[in-house]
Amino acid sequence: MYPYIRMFKELWKFRNAPALSILGTHISHHRCWPQDIDPWRELNNGRTLTLYDLGRLPLGQRAGLDKVLKRNRWGLTVAGASTRYRRRVRLFDRIEMRSHCVGWDEKFIYIEQSMWKDGDCTSHMLLRSAITSKSGIIAPVEVLKQLGQSPQSPALPDWVAKWVDADAERPWPPEKG
Repeated sequence: MYPYIRMFKELWKFRNAPALSILGTHISHHRCWPQDIDPWRELNNGRTLTLYDLGRLPLGQRAGLDKVLKRNRWGLTVAGASTRYRRRVRLFDRIEMRSHCVGWDEKFIYIEQSMWKDGDCTSHMLLRSAITSKSGIIAPVEVLKQLGQSPQSPALPDWVAKWVDADAERPWPPEKG
């Protein structure tokens, strides 16, 4: 089940936090609860992706993205993700999550997120997100203009650009196997 109570708590908690630019970093703290663990008594890999929502949503709120989406009746969707898992997060562990936008291209916004426990990175994710309307994808430059920020993206880090290029080579739709 989606952690709606935790999501509302995070949005409420950061409702009056200082505004962030689209490139700002949002830092939040979370705990691994019994509903987050798998049979091996550690944070479930799928739940990790869900918990990353709890960092992205307040990031968007603090950057003003929520107001732009609501005003225009636009949606926000995940269009791709790559995640590395490196350290276990066990029941009741406290983690720090860092979420920030690294840039955008003509269609997508790229967000980097990481979870930290006791100074060690436990997981790291790159997410590609799209702003959508009834007529399709909204160009990020349009979104940035409405946020009152520069529509010029910083250069994407090399590893992000290589991921974008590699993903473009991936066949779609996949072959039925």
